[in-house]
Amino acid sequence: MTSVLFVCTGNICRSPTVESVFRALVAREGLSREIVADSAGTHDYQLGQPPDPRAVRAARRRGYELPARVARQFHPGDFEHFDWILAMDRDNMDSLEPFRPREYAGYLGLFLDFAPEVGVREIPDPYQGTASDFDRVLDLAEQGAEPLLAAIRATLKRAR
Repeated sequence: MTSVLFVCTGNICRSPTVESVFRALVAREGLSREIVADSAGTHDYQLGQPPDPRAVRAARRRGYELPARVARQFHPGDFEHFDWILAMDRDNMDSLEPFRPREYAGYLGLFLDFAPEVGVREIPDPYQGTASDFDRVLDLAEQGAEPLLAAIRATLKRAR
């Protein structure tokens, strides 16, 4: 089993959106028994809140369902449970780096590093934005999900 954690700031917009897009792709590829996904936030100011209703609406318009759960904060113990930890932007990466154990053998990096052809490395936070900003998050999630899955599949093949 391979585990993937998507991390943004509050865990109510970007990371649950990317998680949903990635889960849908994993399910379509018949890999749900081999790959699990979750999401978390680097900050605690939205703990216990459900996904942002604007993110939920944008996702549903494209056929995705955001996780039916509440925001949680990243915990250093997540390094023990996740093989792939993917930040949505550089600020989130900077928050995660100090917690990375030296012995962590998994991957810690930016989600969009797997899709350099997109031309951006960060998924912008739509929280203070408009509906089109939430659609942009979905665009980037869809563009990054397939290359990430390809990288995970390559790692799984090498491990066999």
